[in-house]
Amino acid sequence: MSEATTLLAFALLALGVVGAVLPLLPGALLSLAGVYVYWWGTGYADPTLVVLVGLTLVGVATALVDYFGGAIAARTGGASVATTAIAATAGVLLMLVSGPVGLLVGVAGTVFVLEYGRHRDPRAGARTALYATVGVLASTVVQVLLTLAMLAAMVVVVLV
Repeated sequence: MSEATTLLAFALLALGVVGAVLPLLPGALLSLAGVYVYWWGTGYADPTLVVLVGLTLVGVATALVDYFGGAIAARTGGASVATTAIAATAGVLLMLVSGPVGLLVGVAGTVFVLEYGRHRDPRAGARTALYATVGVLASTVVQVLLTLAMLAAMVVVVLV
């Protein structure tokens, strides 16, 4: 396997960890790309099929956490499906304008306003908005840990 292929694979894996924190950078998908570039570069010999399947499952789980973590937390906090969908859309749109702060403000603000309008209870709206905000932040932490685990596993694959 060429050094360039190995460097590309590990650059993608490292970028995946960065992408777990930065919005609009698909961390899980970049990590998976790194795994598969390495696998392709070894002639499909390394990592083994069992390790490849395991890393693929971790990568898919990470992507699901990325895309649905905040929504799941909002639903857990009592938000309606419509509120969850609208808040996710607002968060993404505000993220494009003002980055991660826009994402958090968009999700929290939208959930609060819509849930307050639904129940006419500011405490319930605030509680649901808090759940959604914590869910967005927690999903980022989970993504970082999972992409770091993928990177660490690939380091072990190379060294063993």
